[in-house]
Amino acid sequence: MIEKIGINAGKVWAVLDENGRQNLKVIKKSAKLTDKDLYAALGWLAREGKIALEEVEKELFVSLN
Repeated sequence: MIEKIGINAGKVWAVLDENGRQNLKVIKKSAKLTDKDLYAALGWLAREGKIALEEVEKELFVSLN
């Protein structure tokens, strides 16, 4: 399971690296992840200090640090 989360974190990172700041819906679709896999990957990246999270009008945006 840990390996899968790491792989998915790489997918999310790649989406953000290529496209810049994105909302969760776009990241989920671009990386082709389920909600559960997306949130686990975001947690991994957040714990490592690789991403910044910003809430704008009740919508969550993610960008690379």
